Amino acid sequence: MKKIMLTLFVALFAVVGFAQNASNSAVSVVKFKEMRHNFGKIKQGVPVTFDFEFTNVSSGAVIIETATASCGCTTPTWPQAPVMKAKTEKIKAGFNAAAPGPFEKTVFVKIKGVDAPVELKIAGEVLSAAEYDKLNKK
Repeated sequence: MKKIMLTLFVALFAVVGFAQNASNSAVSVVKFKEMRHNFGKIKQGVPVTFDFEFTNVSSGAVIIETATASCGCTTPTWPQAPVMKAKTEKIKAGFNAAAPGPFEKTVFVKIKGVDAPVELKIAGEVLSAAEYDKLNKK
């Protein structure tokens, strides 16, 4: 009988803990139009940017605390003011395209009151100027 009661107590505790975490997730406060963008083939030395649009789907204002990149070649910018209920804003991800080759970078977006950051990804392939020009002449 003690084992059954202990098992029920542990199960109840786990369900309550899961319910709290589910309401404390990014999907309960913001909805991104897309969370991944592929630039395709881009020219070396020509920076590119992409705007990740999101909408506040919570019942109150949302504050983006920080947006940090996985490396120094990616520069995120984010709204500094609170985003009001049902309003749309954007996180801009800039990439410097300095080194040739394929890339995949992550921008980590920390939302106030949400434990895990949202991960936005950019990808593509940087081509040298000669390779890029040759590709576009076809």
